[in-house]
Amino acid sequence: MYNDRSKFNNYFIEMYNYNFDVVKVGIIMATGTHTVEIPVDVQAVWDYVSDLEKWATTVPAYKEHEIINDKQSIWTFEGNVKGIKKTIKAQVDITEWNEPSNIMFELKGLTDNFKGSGHFTATDLNGKTEMTCTVEVHAGGLSGAMLTPIIKWAVPKVASRLTESIARKIAVFS
Repeated sequence: MYNDRSKFNNYFIEMYNYNFDVVKVGIIMATGTHTVEIPVDVQAVWDYVSDLEKWATTVPAYKEHEIINDKQSIWTFEGNVKGIKKTIKAQVDITEWNEPSNIMFELKGLTDNFKGSGHFTATDLNGKTEMTCTVEVHAGGLSGAMLTPIIKWAVPKVASRLTESIARKIAVFS
């Protein structure tokens, strides 16, 4: 049984039991990776993926976004999980931009205690393109521990649905 004394650091939540022994609970991490083959050349994929205005609304649970500058934006997501409505704001920072094959980004929760990263990669396959989206989220604090089932369920689905949706749009518009 735990009392209400808790201490947080970058890697662990330290919770004290009634005997005041420290119990470490690791930060929650979830990863989702999805790869698709698109019947267009790598430049067509890059032209689409590198303009977030073209695909922002395809992100699962998307509500709105605001572009701060060419490397930073604020995203708002809203969704229901098992009857619980949740709105989350996140800052997205582009950390690498390598035309035509790689975009890397970092995530930081503005309303919740989480951080993460991800990337889009595009590989030329002789006129076709293999596109991969990877998203990784680390949730911390007591709210992270409570959200574990949601995070572990949602992150792989987000990567899969986003990748499939972008691939469909590229195939239609190219």
